Amino acid sequence: MVGMLDTSGAARSRPLVIGHRGASGVRPEHTESAYRLACRQGVDAVEPDVVVTRDGVLVVRHENEISGTTDVADHPEFAGRRTTKTVDGVELTGWFTEDFDWDELAILRSRERLPEVRPDNREFDGREPILRLSDVLAIIDEESAATDRGIGVVLEVKHAQYFSELGHRFEQLLPPVLAEAGWADRRERLVIECFELGILDRLRADGLAADFVFLLEHDGSGADEVAREAAGGSAAASYAWYRSDAGLDALAGRVEGISVDTCDLVGVGSDGAAVASDLVERAHARGLAVLTWTLRPENRFLAAPFRIGDPRDPATVSAWGDWRAAFGAIVGTGVDGIFVDHPELGAAAAHLS
Repeated sequence: MVGMLDTSGAARSRPLVIGHRGASGVRPEHTESAYRLACRQGVDAVEPDVVVTRDGVLVVRHENEISGTTDVADHPEFAGRRTTKTVDGVELTGWFTEDFDWDELAILRSRERLPEVRPDNREFDGREPILRLSDVLAIIDEESAATDRGIGVVLEVKHAQYFSELGHRFEQLLPPVLAEAGWADRRERLVIECFELGILDRLRADGLAADFVFLLEHDGSGADEVAREAAGGSAAASYAWYRSDAGLDALAGRVEGISVDTCDLVGVGSDGAAVASDLVERAHARGLAVLTWTLRPENRFLAAPFRIGDPRDPATVSAWGDWRAAFGAIVGTGVDGIFVDHPELGAAAAHLS
């Protein structure tokens, strides 16, 4: 079965446009309205982030700490659940999905995660509940039927090592959800991605029908590799090493692709101008597709050459920069897929090369 990221045939005419947590530029992320809007604006796929509840339900949230994306802090009955934890080496204080059963999370309502950048999205705060992965898959099926096209899902497994240590193993939890939803045999529409290679290896070994993508931060190492080193195993390889020729050689045949920060495709030279890297070319030479995250129009998220306005002006943060030039530079690298918060801008960017 040919996967969504197959690069064996003719060169892709344009990159895949992937709705990052739905249409999260104009609706609170991971809400039903965000996913439906993304589908209706023509995305090729959507990207849900998946975390786990105390009773083993897979829910879609940016992180397992949910104070920034829900109204959990407004519920006095949950005040005692506020705590401090270390997740993948980062200390966080708040409320965590693994401390709630699904029935409890179901009463919460979603909020805009970036209110200072996207103040208009606050209009939708409190309107919609948290979704389970099964809910998102059902939405995509409905929208695929309504638009008469097969919309894909790029599913990000969050904090696999962390949840495994708590007894929640994605290789046990994920396949049954996909099977029940009718997504167990849709490799042409399903991609699984993670910042950790171990869970991708395990899901592939178990025969999950999907393309697999290794997410690469600009700095650091995967949490599973850090844990292995801490336990006396081999040293953790850095994300930067995986972007080297040797690292790409190690990934070839192990995953179908990599997904990288936009700064690793287009950087800023000593003269202040944008400079494209050769990462896509080197990955393609090894049969690896390349995705990139996240194309956003606001100055806050653009490289310096593409920002517009006085950086000292607070209003500049939420103002849009020269997104056409910024997105065009990314698409011009030959990348195979772009994660976007504004699907209509992504559709325009996909045709800029």
